Amino acid sequence: MSNHKDDANWLIKFKNLFWDPLDPWLFYAVLTIYVMSMFLLYSADGQDIGRLENKTIHTILGVGLLLIFARIRPQILSNFALPMYVIGVVLLLGVHFFGITVNGSTRWLNLGIVRLQPSEIMKIGLPMTVAWFFQRYESNLAWFHYIAALVIIMIPGVLILKQPDLGTATLIMASGLFVMFFAGLPWKVLFTSIIGFCAAMPLIWTYGLHNYQKVRIMTLLDPSKDPLGAGYHILQSMIAIGSGGVWGKGWLNGTQTHLDYIPEATTDFIFAVYGEEFGLIGNILLLLVYTIILGRGLYISSKAPTLYSRTLAGALTMTFFCYVFVNMGMVSGILPVVGVPLPLVSYGGTATLSIMFIIALLMGIANQGKQKHY
Repeated sequence: MSNHKDDANWLIKFKNLFWDPLDPWLFYAVLTIYVMSMFLLYSADGQDIGRLENKTIHTILGVGLLLIFARIRPQILSNFALPMYVIGVVLLLGVHFFGITVNGSTRWLNLGIVRLQPSEIMKIGLPMTVAWFFQRYESNLAWFHYIAALVIIMIPGVLILKQPDLGTATLIMASGLFVMFFAGLPWKVLFTSIIGFCAAMPLIWTYGLHNYQKVRIMTLLDPSKDPLGAGYHILQSMIAIGSGGVWGKGWLNGTQTHLDYIPEATTDFIFAVYGEEFGLIGNILLLLVYTIILGRGLYISSKAPTLYSRTLAGALTMTFFCYVFVNMGMVSGILPVVGVPLPLVSYGGTATLSIMFIIALLMGIANQGKQKHY
């Protein structure tokens, strides 16, 4: 009899320790994408298991982040927002002076024991810091607080633009702007800013963009002008997705993939591999799982009890949406090509861990109403 009680107590302790902190909707959605990505990565990497092993390690580390940070109150984590932001800015400055240049972009920093991409830290650090800032002045918010928040957003944004990395800079700055929106940015200010941005586009085109960025935009309008050069990526990915049809060619049967026509098949353009092998039905399934994550994130934001939690959850969810939309958009030929991976699907340790940390923060905010926290 005592053995049954011991087993029951062990199961209860296991449930309290490992399962209770995890939001089921988010956990099963992430698990589904992970399983799908393993099959996809195996095909995209020429049926080599090397990257599968690495991705499994990255995912296990990510689950560890979920188990740790989903149990911690968001208000406690808010105390680390500013230090994370400062460290991120310092590392971005380090990239500017001592960074590693790959394919014409200086985005990586070698710290001896590890090589990291500091912009990934800002995916988390920037929205956390802006949310912390607004909560600090919640009782007496004025127009100059929004100006100060904009300065906080622009500092890492400019440093990332210098790398140059327009896609990541835009998305990271957007994460801070989302916080401003959820913190109560007036609609008239929002619309005025959009109109002002549109009016400034000629100046941005003339003075703000590098030549290669202009080429990417022009290539988007007509990729067939340079099919073997600037338009190659878009054309090959569009051919792959289109050739998949409704049902796809089947797993491991993608000709564009296995004849090496798709560039960066395991990272930025992995959605083209997916579209070719699993077709429209597979794309709809993946979009459905992403929609579950987005819907759950916005629901968590709507139920959050504090300004910090509400703005952070909303901003992280919308940031996740932007990464999905931008990656799928560029691979499908409706957006310029930028270096943005597909969340939880593309290969990459730093990107995987940063997205898993976003999921962990959302779970932590969802757990605020529960009583079992550390």
